[in-house]
Amino acid sequence: MTEIETETETETDDPIADFTRRSMAVEGVAKTVYVAGAGPAVVVLPEMPGISPDVLRLARWVRDAGFTVHVPSLFGTDGAFPTVEGGREVVRRACVSAEFRAFAGGGTSPVTLWLRGLARQAHEACGGPGVGAIGLCFTGNFALTMALEPAVVAPVVNHPSLPLDDPGGLELDAADAHAVRDRLARDGLSVLAYRFEGDRWCTGQRFAAYRALLGHTFDGRVLPDSAANPAPPPFFADLVGTPHSVVTAHLVDEAGHPTVRARDEILAFLTARLYPSGPLRPSATMGR
Repeated sequence: MTEIETETETETDDPIADFTRRSMAVEGVAKTVYVAGAGPAVVVLPEMPGISPDVLRLARWVRDAGFTVHVPSLFGTDGAFPTVEGGREVVRRACVSAEFRAFAGGGTSPVTLWLRGLARQAHEACGGPGVGAIGLCFTGNFALTMALEPAVVAPVVNHPSLPLDDPGGLELDAADAHAVRDRLARDGLSVLAYRFEGDRWCTGQRFAAYRALLGHTFDGRVLPDSAANPAPPPFFADLVGTPHSVVTAHLVDEAGHPTVRARDEILAFLTARLYPSGPLRPSATMGR
């Protein structure tokens, strides 16, 4: 078991050289998925504007905690450092894509059907009691919708931003919302969620809507804005413009920092669900 390593933010692209690049198909639709590690599977979804170096840093932490991490390419340029110009164009394309439902009234994003198939395949390949899913920003709620796949037993919803035009809305149609609620209750599952207090893309209204739907199975945790990295990449500083990405762009990689504690809570949540027997859980040095 490799200790979790700290990394310094640099304004460079990530070559993703330590992951295996695979083409994975679900019902005839193939997408690129970056895979690394060993143990039960965890799907780490990208946040806008794509699989950034910070998303990959999180994926490596998950890998080093004892999991086979799967990072699907859904939008943007894989490994690219988040710039303003490039990020703006990625957002524009995603908002009009048939795969996503970015605005109120759109219901559940169709891409979640593909992601559920990915989780099913990952579980078949990696074994264990199930699969974890970590959603981020634009894909935040996707991790919850993935729980409609029986293999997904540990959904983590980070700063879900959809629908963009309804601060109290959920990116779910009524049937899926009720099905997710019933599945979590029936199987004794919970969803772990994070946001910053002043986040204008993931508001307190949105967390209240999750609580109204899911009740005690929704564990929503809120960090103060003062805990956010004051110097995130340009896309987040200039376009997002608010504390937002708790465990990626706005994480402060210092021992004991609130964002690092949030990361460690997520890893502990995944470990408890995917290594339930206790003694077989991996050991890791957290909070470095």
